[in-house]
Amino acid sequence: MKSSDLTGAVWRKSSRSNGQAECVEVAFLDDGRVAMRDSKDNGGGHALVFAAGGWAAFEGGVLDGGFRRRP
Repeated sequence: MKSSDLTGAVWRKSSRSNGQAECVEVAFLDDGRVAMRDSKDNGGGHALVFAAGGWAAFEGGVLDGGFRRRP
C-alpha cells in the first residue's frame, strides 16, 4: 500500500534513530492495524500494513530474542 493512502496516520520513528534517515517508521491505525514504512521515502514510498495479531506476534518475537543474529 502506498504511504500516501494512509491519510491521517501519525508516523513515528525510534527515539534511538541517529538522523541518518536509515530507519523505519510505524503508525498505529484507528482500526487496530499497524503500518511500517522506510523513513527515507518521505511518505512517497510504500508501507507494510499488519493486522493487530501479526504485529503482536512480531513484538513477541522481538521481546523473546527471536531475531538475534547468529554467527
